[in-house]
Amino acid sequence: MTAPRGKAASPFRQPKAVWAVAFACVISFMGIGLVDPILPALAQSLHASPSQVSLLFSSYLIVTAVAMLVVGWFSGRFGAKRTLVIGLAIIVVFAALAGCSGSINGIVGFRAGWGLGNALFIATSLAVIVASASGGFGGAIILYETALGLGIAVGPLLGGELGAISWRGPFFGVAVLMAIALVATLAFVPSLPKPARPTSPLAPLKALRHRGLLTMGIMALLYNWGFFTMLGYAPYPMELDAHRLGLVFTGWGLLVAAFSVFFAPRLQARFGTAPVLYVNLLCLSAVMAVIAAGVDSPTVVITAVVVSGAFIGINNTLTTQAVMLVSPVERPVASSSYGFLRFIGGGLAPYVAGRLADATDLSVPFYLGAATFLLAIPVLAAGHRLLRQAESRPEEGAPLAPSLTAVGTPATTDTPPVVVAVGAHEGADAIVDAAARLARESGSPLEVVHVHETAVVEEQAAETESAEAARAAVTAHLDRLAAHGIAATGQVLTSVGDHAAAGRVLAEHAARMGARAVAVGRSPRGA
Repeated sequence: MTAPRGKAASPFRQPKAVWAVAFACVISFMGIGLVDPILPALAQSLHASPSQVSLLFSSYLIVTAVAMLVVGWFSGRFGAKRTLVIGLAIIVVFAALAGCSGSINGIVGFRAGWGLGNALFIATSLAVIVASASGGFGGAIILYETALGLGIAVGPLLGGELGAISWRGPFFGVAVLMAIALVATLAFVPSLPKPARPTSPLAPLKALRHRGLLTMGIMALLYNWGFFTMLGYAPYPMELDAHRLGLVFTGWGLLVAAFSVFFAPRLQARFGTAPVLYVNLLCLSAVMAVIAAGVDSPTVVITAVVVSGAFIGINNTLTTQAVMLVSPVERPVASSSYGFLRFIGGGLAPYVAGRLADATDLSVPFYLGAATFLLAIPVLAAGHRLLRQAESRPEEGAPLAPSLTAVGTPATTDTPPVVVAVGAHEGADAIVDAAARLARESGSPLEVVHVHETAVVEEQAAETESAEAARAAVTAHLDRLAAHGIAATGQVLTSVGDHAAAGRVLAEHAARMGARAVAVGRSPRGA
């Protein structure tokens, strides 16, 4: 049995607050790809070497990495909206200053400030969209995925068009667009409640004591080393102007977005997280080796870079999935720890690549990138057992997914129950009440399953509620039912990323219980 749900709300019918933040997300996701088409022109105009220009990535990413350690604490102390506004304001100021700068050192410094704003923004944007969206968790995630895909795909194209006018164009373009997003955020985004329990600024570093999180974080560091080596140095051997570089990286961005949002979840469901990552990292290593071997052929480099977009999209999503699966700490803390390590890898890689290229030749950084992709495989293998347990055999004490956790007093009868599964949405009470009527009419006990999902979108993770709030929601259902004389038991179904896997666990649980009926409401993801 399925409880009546009514017509599903469109994910694109959202409050103005959501559209304001989504617009800012598009511009933010444009950020990295926006710069790539102007790298050769920047080097030529400012009489800088590729290694000097590479510091645009290093300063930006290293500051972002360090800031990731404290953004959770900052957001908890000052609130999500204020954090978002401060991040946007910093990006506007430093992007404009970078456009006004007349030296490579000045741009590198202003990119560092930009990185601070970026850390504050990306740490809160998805959470604000989820908190403000109408139509459930699913509508928010679909909108965020759309913003991600649009930003990644359009960023290089816009960067190429503006860069064809002047290398300053992309910087001023970001400043103007982010200023519009800032005004819209101030006007439309309401103040959001602060978390009940603030995060310690030391929590992300302490979390790295956990083997699973540290292992996956190091794997992400190695992956991002190879990724940003390619992103920072591939434009030079292509020998294209800014406009055509923009078109190349637009093709790359389209593959990144498509494989991140659409293909990665399907591959994960079919083969599992670790096997897909093993093959994917091997393929990335091969692509980088092809770039290194064919560095004197623009056609080879262009083709390899575009193809790499598919593997990068898969890796971005599944690496984040792996971190969230094995992490024994709260999701925001795990995300900060992971962000610190991966951005450190991304920040150091362009600098080291530049030094190597200056001392040897342009192929050497790409060979090193291929090696880091390969090295990530045994690192991932070191955490394979933990990841496999997380996906198939959850153990006590770890927030692994998908798993069921009992709430309240277990059932004492062998009578087949009616099982009702609901998520964190306004219609949950009505669905539970409908299932309760069915249970009463059939003389069956009732079991309430509350679905607590963490969605992973590319490299960001978000959940509608904390684990404590999920348990409290079940308790509230049980108390309300008890007040009406209906005995019921409760469960929390925890899942990370894989919505289909959560459904399978629910179905298997109902089968084991010999459930008389299963009532399923609209899930937190809106499906």
